[in-house]
Amino acid sequence: MGLGDKISNAAEKATGAAKEKVGDATDNKDLQAEGAADKMSGGAKQSVENVKDAGKNLKDGLG
Repeated sequence: MGLGDKISNAAEKATGAAKEKVGDATDNKDLQAEGAADKMSGGAKQSVENVKDAGKNLKDGLG
């Protein structure tokens, strides 16, 4: 996983968390849902990249 990907995924998760908190504070259900979706998306992307890294590390270790 490249550093840019890590930063982008972390930023997406952080933005989602912020949206969700603002939605909670203002009782805005749409903003809460959008924030939750952004957090999940960023987390999912990060998980995929972690699996790719683990596969690469395993391949490098066997080769």
